[in-house]
Amino acid sequence: MWTWIESDYQPLPLVERADVEGLVAVGGRLTSERLEEAYRKGIYPWFSEDAPVMWWSPDPRMVLYPQELHIPKSMRPFLNQQRFKLTVNADFTSVIKACAEMSRPDQDETWIVDDMIDAYVKWHEEGFVHSFEAWDGDELVGGLYGVSMGGVFFGESMFAKVPNASKYAFIQAVKWMYDKGIQIIDCQMETEHLKRFGARKIDRTVFIQEVEDYQHSSAPNWKSRTLVNQGRLA
Repeated sequence: MWTWIESDYQPLPLVERADVEGLVAVGGRLTSERLEEAYRKGIYPWFSEDAPVMWWSPDPRMVLYPQELHIPKSMRPFLNQQRFKLTVNADFTSVIKACAEMSRPDQDETWIVDDMIDAYVKWHEEGFVHSFEAWDGDELVGGLYGVSMGGVFFGESMFAKVPNASKYAFIQAVKWMYDKGIQIIDCQMETEHLKRFGARKIDRTVFIQEVEDYQHSSAPNWKSRTLVNQGRLA
């Protein structure tokens, strides 16, 4: 059964205390220290406006191993033509705000509330959260963001303002992370969209162990605002 968090000094419980839906704890604040504790334990926040912070660790867990990335044939022309320019950490705030504003068919309201945006912008400035941006000329048309700890990338959300922009950003981002040594990408919950790219479910116990194993390995250089150029596909 989930635990009520009453103060910043109370640690989050072990994920084995989660209920059947994966809810581990309720309450507390989105401080950088709490967020770091949560992700290192395989837990993430997800809640709606005017609700307390809710901390989750679903079982099974949806993940993508970068070497298992599947690129749909329909996307290959976009990649070979380098239809969009892709950057890293060029405009994090715009990416997270665009993710919050994007309408999704399976959600009535966004979970990326103002408190979440403020907390993750601060955490980005501290070097834990990163974004990938897809550009059409000077216009930001797609992107995604997530949390990085060593060889683990915890994907959070993505958006597109034009067709295929988020898919393009996702594929190029995964390829970039693979080249930089990321071992596992957390996708949180199962979706058909992610399954098409090679994501799959694993037991939570396996996921937690891999987070523990990989979070202390060497991490990519996220600070360079790199222009990503992956070249043509074979």
